[in-house]
Amino acid sequence: MSPQPASASRRYSASETPAADRARSARPVVSVGLVVAICLVAANLRTTLTGVGALLPEIERGSGLSSSWGGLLSTLPLLTFAATSPLVARASHRWGSARLLVASLGVLAVGTVVRSLPSVVFLFTGTVILSAAIAFGNVLLPALIRRSVPAHRIQGVSALYVTVMGLMAAVSSGVSAPLAHTVPGSWRTALAWGVAFTVAAFLAWLPRMRGDKPQASTGGTHSPVPWRSRLAWQVTFFMGLQSLAFYTAVAWLPSVLIDRGTSSTTAGWMLFYYQVVSLASSSLLPLLTRGRHDQRWTAAGASVLVAGGFTVLVAAPALTVLACTLLGLGGGACLVLALTFQSQRAGSSGEAAALAGMAQSIGYLVAAAGPLLLGILHDTTHSWTLPLSVLAVLGIATAVAGHGAGQDRHLRQDAR
Repeated sequence: MSPQPASASRRYSASETPAADRARSARPVVSVGLVVAICLVAANLRTTLTGVGALLPEIERGSGLSSSWGGLLSTLPLLTFAATSPLVARASHRWGSARLLVASLGVLAVGTVVRSLPSVVFLFTGTVILSAAIAFGNVLLPALIRRSVPAHRIQGVSALYVTVMGLMAAVSSGVSAPLAHTVPGSWRTALAWGVAFTVAAFLAWLPRMRGDKPQASTGGTHSPVPWRSRLAWQVTFFMGLQSLAFYTAVAWLPSVLIDRGTSSTTAGWMLFYYQVVSLASSSLLPLLTRGRHDQRWTAAGASVLVAGGFTVLVAAPALTVLACTLLGLGGGACLVLALTFQSQRAGSSGEAAALAGMAQSIGYLVAAAGPLLLGILHDTTHSWTLPLSVLAVLGIATAVAGHGAGQDRHLRQDAR
C-alpha cells in the first residue's frame, strides 16, 4: 500500500476514525448482548456448508453427480465467497453494517430452503444464494468486532465466535448423515436443519438496525483496499490456504474414509471429531498466547500440524484418529489467527473491512481450488494418495504465509 497524505489516510466519519477506535479500546466491558448477537451470526457461517461433506456420497448417488461435480458443489461456496466479498465493504459504507447483516441473514434463510427443493438446479442455485449471504457475514463480522470491541479483547471475542462457528460446524457434520436416514426427504431435508439458527440471528440483529447509520450519510469514505501492502497479501494467502485445507477436509474426508471401508455414519462422526478437536484448539489458543503480540511462530507451527495430518492420511491410513487430531489442532488455531489478523493488522474498523474483503475474496479464490482439485485428481488417479500429498505440501506453504502474517505490525506501518 503506497503512502498517502495525512488528510487522505484519515477520511473517516466521526465514528470511524482511528482516534475513536482508540477511545473505544478504553471501554472496560463488552456488551453481553453484542457478544450473543455476534455468536448467533457465527452459528450460521458454516452450519449450512459442513453438512454437505457428510452427505456428499448420498447426494452423488441420489442426484447422479460424479466426483468432479461433487467437488464443484463443494467448491461453489468458495467461488461465491471470492466473487461477493469485495462488494461488502462498499455496501456496508452505503447502507450500514447492521442493516446489511440483517438483510444477508434473510437471504441466507431463503437460500437454505431453495437448496433443499427437489432438483439439481435448486441444489446448485440455493448453494450460490446462501453462500453469497455467508460471504457478507464473513466480512462484516471482523469489521463489527474491530469497531465495537476494545483492542485488547479482539482475539478473545474472535476466538469465541470461532468456537461457536466450529461447534455448529461439527454438529452439522455429525448429525447430517443420521438425519438423512431418519427424516422424510432424506438428505434434502438434512441440508436445511440449520435454518432455525438463521431465524434466531435475524431476530437478534433486528433491534440493532435502529442505531446503525451508514457512513455515506455522514460524509465519510470507505478505506481503500490495501493491494500494495505486503502484509495484507500475507494475511490474504494465510487466510486462503488455511481455508483450502479446512473446506477440502470437510468436503472429502468422509469420502476418503468411506473408500477405505468406513461406513457413512462413522465417517460423518470422524468429521465431527476433527471439528471438535479444531473447536478445542481455537478455544485454547487465546489462553496460550495471551499477552503475546508476535504470532509468527504460532501460525507457522499450527500450519505444520495440518501438513502432518494430511501426511498421516497418506502414509498410515489406519491412524485416522491421529490424522484428524493433527488436522483439528492445527486447523482450529489457524482459523482463529486468520480471522484475528484481519482485525489486528488494521488501524481502524474501515481498514478492517477493506482488509477482510481482500483477504476473503482472494483467499477464498485460493481455497476454492482445493475441493475441485481433489475431485479431479481422484477421478484421474482413482486414488487419494496424490490429492492428500498435494494438501500436505500446501500445508508448508501455509506456514510460510502465516509466519509473515503473524508479525506485530499494522497496514500503515507496512506502507512506510
